[in-house]
Amino acid sequence: MYRSRSEVLRTLRYFNENTFCAAHGSSCGWHKASHCKVGSSAKTTKDYAFEFKSSNLRFGGGVTKEVGMDLKNMGCKKICVITDERMAKLRPVLTTVEALHKEGLEFDVYDQVRVEPTDKSLKHCIEFVRKKAYDGIVAVGGGSVMDTAKAGNLYSSHPENNFEDFINVPIGKGMVPTKKMKPLIAIPTTSGTGSETTGVIIFDIEEKNFKTGIGHRYLTPTLGLIDSDHVMYQPPGVVISSGFDVLCHALESYTAIPFNERSPRPLNPSQRPAYQGANPIADIWCGVALPIIQQYFVRAAQDPEDTQARTQMQYASCFAGMGFGTAGVHLCHGMSYPISGLNHHRKYVFRDYHALGHPIIPHGVSVVLTAPSVFSFTCPSNPLRHQQAAIWLGADPTSFPSTDDSLHPDHVHLVANRLRDRILFFMQTLGIPDGLSECGFSTSDIPTLVEGALPQQRVLGLSPSPVNKDTLAQLFHSSMSFY
Repeated sequence: MYRSRSEVLRTLRYFNENTFCAAHGSSCGWHKASHCKVGSSAKTTKDYAFEFKSSNLRFGGGVTKEVGMDLKNMGCKKICVITDERMAKLRPVLTTVEALHKEGLEFDVYDQVRVEPTDKSLKHCIEFVRKKAYDGIVAVGGGSVMDTAKAGNLYSSHPENNFEDFINVPIGKGMVPTKKMKPLIAIPTTSGTGSETTGVIIFDIEEKNFKTGIGHRYLTPTLGLIDSDHVMYQPPGVVISSGFDVLCHALESYTAIPFNERSPRPLNPSQRPAYQGANPIADIWCGVALPIIQQYFVRAAQDPEDTQARTQMQYASCFAGMGFGTAGVHLCHGMSYPISGLNHHRKYVFRDYHALGHPIIPHGVSVVLTAPSVFSFTCPSNPLRHQQAAIWLGADPTSFPSTDDSLHPDHVHLVANRLRDRILFFMQTLGIPDGLSECGFSTSDIPTLVEGALPQQRVLGLSPSPVNKDTLAQLFHSSMSFY
């Protein structure tokens, strides 16, 4: 039926004034109708939308054998396989190159990825990828390998750009990628970063002694092959560090500022960040990942032969990755970057990482070192969410008295302690150092740690409780010792 332009506009105005988002019935209580009207006032700077994006994912023992067919189906002919020196000698990479050879694909192997990448190590890979006309990339390894592969893909597809152009503000320019990138297939061999599902790159800037990142949905891998045959190649220390990264991904994204409270609203959808705040889709994935961690994390770390537990942690890594890849992380991650960065000048090495030949507080360890303090601090922002997280991690649901006033100080204190206890249980059981002090830090380091955390506004801005220099100093101080 034909409608005139004026009739169509009148109908749209009616719905604009009378129709709101279906999420208003949600018990979350944070979705406000005023932010959902189509074409709401430009004076409203808070966002009203979130965008979910993840890689295509394929799960199953042996799926790595399909990577050659996948690349051929994508029209790729010349492949760059990116990995690290240790992994290059193991079955996951051997299976990958056999699959490429079987399909008659030309390929080179770059095996110089640094565990916990730096700006220098990323530039080395970027130079390698830029030299040849690759039309496809495969990353085989943990988060360091996948992040390095994303950087190689991004900068080889944007040869005219400088390294600083895509780094997050305020450290870099935060530019949006504008060129089409090559197909990237990620084959994770650890269960932690979830990098196979996200458009995020994390690395150290050596001169500044802290980590930063590059993040955009356009960096998300084309395909993730989640192969359970690879879960047995992780030593216990790697399982522990990776598992705590999963735990904090899920906790931080579930407790982050709601997406419709985040500002500023982007002027163009392409400018909407990868990390957008808590939202109903991310909540689902966090609510799946945390119970898996409760049931299988300790088993996976303590028994290398427990294939069920390690496979389940692989799933949890992906699920939490799909959660935080949209919602984002906040204080634990923002505060972890100077912790791991400053350790380059110290001697601490976490278990099973000595073969690297340099000091290292692995990413997952640096993240969880502040978690007990962080979630005690953020609990008053939404006690019911923190309570649910504690229950997912094993707290007895009956230990929380029913109350009509979830913000009552006694209830908030109880919830904060229950969640803190569950986090500390996993930390103590799995041998995490007793706070920052056991890693060689002292209270005299706090000003430097704070200065290293402050530039991480991409994630600090997602904290449900606002922070400043003094708040960060207090959180670092309370993270010096726990047990």
